[in-house]
Amino acid sequence: MLRQSPPPVIPATGFFRISGIAALGFALLIVMGNVIVVPAGLPRTGADPDAVDAFFSTRGDLVGIGSLLTPAAWALATLFGAGAVRALWRSERARTEAWSLLGFAGITLQNAAFAGVIAIRLALASTAADGTEASAGLWALHDALFTLNGTFLALALVGLSIGGRHAGIIRPWHHVLGLASATLLFTSATLTPLVIDHNGPLGLLGLAGWLLWVVWVVAYGIVLVRLERDRDARSREAARQAHGDAR
Repeated sequence: MLRQSPPPVIPATGFFRISGIAALGFALLIVMGNVIVVPAGLPRTGADPDAVDAFFSTRGDLVGIGSLLTPAAWALATLFGAGAVRALWRSERARTEAWSLLGFAGITLQNAAFAGVIAIRLALASTAADGTEASAGLWALHDALFTLNGTFLALALVGLSIGGRHAGIIRPWHHVLGLASATLLFTSATLTPLVIDHNGPLGLLGLAGWLLWVVWVVAYGIVLVRLERDRDARSREAARQAHGDAR
């Protein structure tokens, strides 16, 4: 009687680990980008045009340095989103849900919106000496894009938080953190005209939401790295069982 050979064990590719590390790298780069320009005096939303001109005419080099980090940050964010979708998709298909796709769409759209923000900052650094009228218009557009970007961050947070909780890969506190951050960011985006026209406490809504977003991304990255570790353990166990059956 012929012994049937065991099915081959497909080795883990490490994609969850890669996407988890990408999330951590993304969080690090966006924090570093702000560390470069914010302490240097980057004008706040709704700042006076003269203050905008003063900053970009004297600190334009720092804006350029900070922008060097952003292409890598967008690439890492997309890789993180792809890993999250991969982790959630099988579970979501069984429930006929697509929260992860909503989250990935939010990440993609925030990349596009923030590309516009960085492009305007670079334009201001190049043209700040040409007059306040052009700077005022560009900075108003910058503020609008920057604040409205909270909509896309909220989509990413809601989609991946609900999807992750339904799939059982994130903890309740992580889910609540994501929804709280989404609420703050979406509220800030909804109040964009007021945030731009009134340089006051309303701007803190977006800031608080953004800080929670960074913590949420780091936590999600750790979740994905742990998923890969667990998958490695299951692969080793399957290999041991297959080896035992073959004997």
